[in-house]
Amino acid sequence: MKLLFIGDLVGAAGRRILLDQIDRLVDHHAIDYCVVNVENVADGFGVTPDIAEELLNAGVHCMTSGNHIWDRSDIRPYMAREPRLIRPVNYPTDLPGSGMHVGETAAGIQVGVINVMGRVFMPATDEPFRRVSEAVAEVKKKTPVIIIDMHAEATSEKIAMGWHLDGVVSAVLGTHTHVQTADERILPGGTAYITDVGMTGPYESVIGMERDGALARFLNRQSGRLTSAKKDPRVCAVVVDIDETTGRSRSIARLMLGPGNGRPA
Repeated sequence: MKLLFIGDLVGAAGRRILLDQIDRLVDHHAIDYCVVNVENVADGFGVTPDIAEELLNAGVHCMTSGNHIWDRSDIRPYMAREPRLIRPVNYPTDLPGSGMHVGETAAGIQVGVINVMGRVFMPATDEPFRRVSEAVAEVKKKTPVIIIDMHAEATSEKIAMGWHLDGVVSAVLGTHTHVQTADERILPGGTAYITDVGMTGPYESVIGMERDGALARFLNRQSGRLTSAKKDPRVCAVVVDIDETTGRSRSIARLMLGPGNGRPA
């Protein structure tokens, strides 16, 4: 089976280019299952129920998130009733939603998705390595095809998670830093890995935010709210080919696409 994992969706520009290109990507790569990280899609901060529904109706199977998932108060009751939107599994268990989801392709292949957040330079959470191992053991009762969204700041912590889960899950895919890395590979045990899938959003920006506001923070120590940028939208994603019987990955391919017929940006 083939998985399309789309990196951090940022603002209206990111949402528009994804909606414009998702059908082409699915058709061109013969995609069976699509996962999108949505924690920055609502003007850079969180996700709303309406946006989540728009993405699900467009063909997204599962939505992952991260530290900005709680930025919109109306997402809490939505998460409680929509299992396809997940939050990091190492958040306290009394928070709304779940850190894992098992969905199904049109051909009936079950796909497990687990969201976990790192702790280095990130908000305080439970220990991620132990918690993700517990979640993997639970999902393995249903399927060998397991995808991890490792939402973390430190590249070392992401790489460590890849080695920790090599041969145990199908893929460990990094999100959060919004900068696509060029280290996609299949680890020795058959786990597909990339340190960061990259940002799906406006590239005439500072990781998706308007340049002037971001520069003011660095130059003048101003702390006003940032707004998402609009220009030069691109899709960043990976396509992972997985043996659905064993859960081992055969290949991982990195994508960065600009507007219009999937042309490279």
